[in-house]
Amino acid sequence: MESRKERREQKQGKRSKKKIIWTIVILLLVGIISYGVYLYMKLNDTVDTMYTPLESDTEKKEEVQTRLDDKDTVNVLLLGVDERENDVGRSDTMILLSLNPDTEEMLMFNIPRDTRVSIPGHDKDKINHAYAFGGSELAVQTAENFLDTTVHFYARINMEGLKDGVDAIGGVTVNNDQAFSHGGHDFPTGEITLNGEEALIYSRMRKEDPRGDLGRNTRQQQIINQLINEAMSFESFTRVDNILGAVGSNVQTNTDMEEMRQLFLDYRGTREETIQVEIDGTGQRLWSPNVQQELYYYVVSDQEKSRIRNLLEEHMNEE
Repeated sequence: MESRKERREQKQGKRSKKKIIWTIVILLLVGIISYGVYLYMKLNDTVDTMYTPLESDTEKKEEVQTRLDDKDTVNVLLLGVDERENDVGRSDTMILLSLNPDTEEMLMFNIPRDTRVSIPGHDKDKINHAYAFGGSELAVQTAENFLDTTVHFYARINMEGLKDGVDAIGGVTVNNDQAFSHGGHDFPTGEITLNGEEALIYSRMRKEDPRGDLGRNTRQQQIINQLINEAMSFESFTRVDNILGAVGSNVQTNTDMEEMRQLFLDYRGTREETIQVEIDGTGQRLWSPNVQQELYYYVVSDQEKSRIRNLLEEHMNEE
């Protein structure tokens, strides 16, 4: 039989084990909370760095907040800008994302950069010239007029910084339907995984593509869609530090911290189904009043504009 001393020693041993376990649990909780506080502060700093409101935001503020509170569809315009030293740059990439949390669908389409549109204060010209004429403000206004809709949020992305973003999430995987070589890299058909530099080159190629700008638009949509999916995944949580660093130095947006929180919580389900749409048009050489010579334009008919506008409106109102 066990002696009283042995039983006492066993109880003390059990208490010591419990203390060790509880100490480990408390240390883990403290570590998790501390890391959470650190991430929140870093996220807040990153959002402050990116936050660049537009003048037109003042008149939209009430509508935007109401739509977020009611979980109504919101539109986000992505401007991919290639800015170099002493050059304001042009928005070579314009992608509209329309996020409907009711249907959990994201409508996504490129506006081809050569699309001939009316630019407020600058007559008719290529839509990518709007950014050169008046920055994000005029680019957003021009897109709104072309689509006859409201752009609730915008994000201006430095395309060179796309490399940092893709590398930060560990690369993206896309399904390539056309084998090609470009910029010193080979891109075979099928499923391929791209690092940052490869993703940038893959998304820029258009001259070797028989579909030209439309083919490039499709590749850009692939990259953006995969970036969104990867950034939202659990695996990317371990890379959040790198992601915030890449985003903060390459993105400007009019989305503040609270709006980002609402978008993340209430609209993240829209990434589950992406509807990619192509804007049809024809290539034509027409007179440009801004440069006083003929330029190549992508001309979208009134009928096609009506189709796109109706599609967007139906998506926004669908429940």
